[in-house]
Parts: sequence; structure tokens; C-alpha cells
Amino acid sequence: MTTEQSFDYDLFVIGGGSGGVRAARLASQGGAKVAVAEEYRYGGTCVIRGCVPKKLFVYASRFHGEFEDARGFGWDVEPSGFDWTKLRAAKDAEISRLSQIYLTNLGKAGVTAFEDRAVVTGPNEVKLVNEGRTITAKTILIAVGGTPFKPEIEGAEFGITSNEAFDLEALPSHVTVIGGGYIAVEFASIFNGLGSKTTLAYRGPSVLRGFDEDVRAGLTEAMETRGVDVRLNASPKKIEKTNDGLRLHFEDGSSLETGLVMFATGRVPLTEGLGLETAGVTLGRNGKIEVDEFSQSSCPSIYAVGDVTDRVNLTPIAIREGAAFVETVFNDNPTKVDHSQIPTAVFSQPEVGTVGLTEEQALEQVGAIDVYKSQFNPMRNTISSRVERTLMKIIVDQASQKVLGVHILGPDSGEMTQALGIALKMGATKADFDATVALHPSAAEELVTMKEKSYSRP
Repeated sequence: MTTEQSFDYDLFVIGGGSGGVRAARLASQGGAKVAVAEEYRYGGTCVIRGCVPKKLFVYASRFHGEFEDARGFGWDVEPSGFDWTKLRAAKDAEISRLSQIYLTNLGKAGVTAFEDRAVVTGPNEVKLVNEGRTITAKTILIAVGGTPFKPEIEGAEFGITSNEAFDLEALPSHVTVIGGGYIAVEFASIFNGLGSKTTLAYRGPSVLRGFDEDVRAGLTEAMETRGVDVRLNASPKKIEKTNDGLRLHFEDGSSLETGLVMFATGRVPLTEGLGLETAGVTLGRNGKIEVDEFSQSSCPSIYAVGDVTDRVNLTPIAIREGAAFVETVFNDNPTKVDHSQIPTAVFSQPEVGTVGLTEEQALEQVGAIDVYKSQFNPMRNTISSRVERTLMKIIVDQASQKVLGVHILGPDSGEMTQALGIALKMGATKADFDATVALHPSAAEELVTMKEKSYSRP
């Protein structure tokens, strides 16, 4: 591809996360002249302050329960204690390694990488803020992701978000997590597993809005059994600083003393101050960039992928969108990303894995469904002291017998769900599940041995 002389670059990407880096590398490998600007650290939300450090902390938090369960299997385990600073240092080393890999791979692909904040100054212009230099590009891709949202309550400045949670100087004795989404339940499980007294306060009637109702109820019960104080219908009103820590007040007049308040109340696209108005880019709710099915904004030369578009805020989706953008714009192969049937895991304790439609969604879409549901005590728990049941649920279209959704609450559910995603994407039926030989002994075998339906709706 020949670079047009009127532009410095064929493509300029703002944002060095998974989606932006994938697009930059693919475009450059295809012959385009490409540059990327990242103002913080290459790797983006997922690598630097999201799913990667969070999963490392999830692993760390599970050991407490593992030590307890080990006694039932004959092990005399007496842990001497947990060192938060060692975990934090190990996490920092891994994040630095991964961030450097992102930069190295960009260099190998021939991409120019700027460590600077870039803002849009026109349909084909960006400005590097620190350098003060203006750069022109035929196409601009926005891939800046999102940022945690804090509700506007009195004393909100005393609370932290997930961004700061990874770098606390010390592990608080009591943590209160505000929110009910996957970030909230994951961090509540992390802090609880690491030994902090943990409260989860959510304004709604049940955690994990949008997930299957049985999973929501089952996870709440399991978290409470593990020691998390789950408070539902609890809307925060004010945070007050005290001599001993913080006092969190709720709308119903109640309050609690805590050492740390963490807001896990959602994320919003990071478009403020990006200069998009200079190019006439239309923004939607919470500042998201409105794009069409090919990720093109209202300004023809500006595209956006990932969380900044607030479509499906998952790293693998941002990567898919980045690749589809390159196919569309640089390879003359218009490509859309299918945002349906996406396997999803919530790394709470216990874990949640889900793919496809919930029971209510399926009922609304197809009208008549068969539901297969099983709850059982995992084999591992039979000789340990843990009392925690696994839930598996299969939603089937009554007419076609096509499997519409599978929902799991229990150990390794995320790993199972990745494989289930393949089956659902291929259009598997309940008969296909039934015809598959069970892998014994395993929890996953329950998915192919549920022959009798639990109930039908309507």
C-alpha cells in the first residue's frame, strides 16, 4: 500500500490497549504507515489495571479456602500468614513484563509508538500534548477504553475504584465494596479471600443484573456462606471520614464503619477532553462514541473500537473489533463483529460461567422453552468441610431443541464455558449434548447427563 503524501500516517491510533494495538499491528503488517499514542502504559485497561492483575489477585485469594479444604484430604496445613506487599510486587513485575511485550510487538510490526497523550484536533489531525506536535493521518482510530465511574455522593473522594485497589499500601482490615456487577462481586471475593472483613453493598435487589436469576441468587448465598456481608437494596448516601477510618451512610438511615470504600459502580467511556467535537464525532450516553456496525463514527475518517463505544466491554471483543476494522478499512473486506453468544466468566468465589440467553431472555425471544437444571455437591466437597453446591442450567428452544443458553455457578465454570461457547456458536441441540459421552468423574459431565427437563415455560 502506498502512503498518500498529504498525510503523515495512513493510520493513527489513540490508545495502546488490546483493541488499538491489534489494529495497529495488523494494519502495519499489511503495508500501512501506522502510529500509536498511549498516555499511560501500553497494555490498556486489561493488562495494566483490569483483567490481568485482577485474575492474579483472584488466584491469590483462593488459597485461603484451598488450605481449609486440604485438611479434609489429610494435609496438615497451617499457613503462617499473607503478605500483601509480596503479592503487589509480583503483580507489578508481571504487568511491567506484559506492557513491554506490547511495545516490543508494535516495534516488530513497524509501528511508531508514542508515549504521550494524543487528542483529536480535526478529522485528520491529532496533537501530541507533551510534545506539542500536530500529526496528520488519513484514518484515526480511537481505542482509549473506559474509566471507573463514581456516583456523585457527599464524600465520594474518600472512596477508591478498581484502578487504585491494585496498589494499596496495605490490606485494610475491613473493606466495603459498593456495586453489584462483576467487578464488585469479584473484588468482594478477592478481599474476603485475602482475609479482610468484607461488605458488599448494592442498591438493587440482586447482584449481577442481566445474568440468569438462579445464578444471581446462588452466588449471593454462596458469598454469604463464605463470609461476605451482602447488603442488598442499600444505596450509599455519604462517606464520612472518622478517626478510625470511614463511616458509610445509606439512604435508609443505616450506616457502617469500614476501613476502605471501593466503588465498583460501572465504567464510562474515556472520551472527556479527547477533542472529538473538533471533528464532529457524535457521542452518546456516558460519552460513548456512536459507531455503525463497521466501527465508523459520524466523522468518516474516525473509527472507534473497544470499551469507548460501550457495545460489549470485553477484551476479546475489542481485539475482534480492531481486527475487523483493519479488514474493512485497509483490506477492502467489510467485516462486522458478531456480538452474540459471547462466553463470559465472573471470577467471583464461587465462579460464574455463562454463554447465550438467560431463561427470561430466551422466553422473550422464542416464546416456549425447556429448562434443564441440576444442583449438586461437587466431588471435591464430599470429604472437605465445604458446603457449597454447583449449579448448572441449560436453556433449550422448545420447538427446535436448539440450546439457547448455558449457565454454571461453581469451580472451573469459566473454563467449561469457553468450550460450551463453541457448541452454541455451531447451533448445538439438546440431542447433541445428550449424544456426547460423559467425562467421568467430572463436574462437567452433568452438562451431558441431564436427560430429564426440570420444567417448561410457558
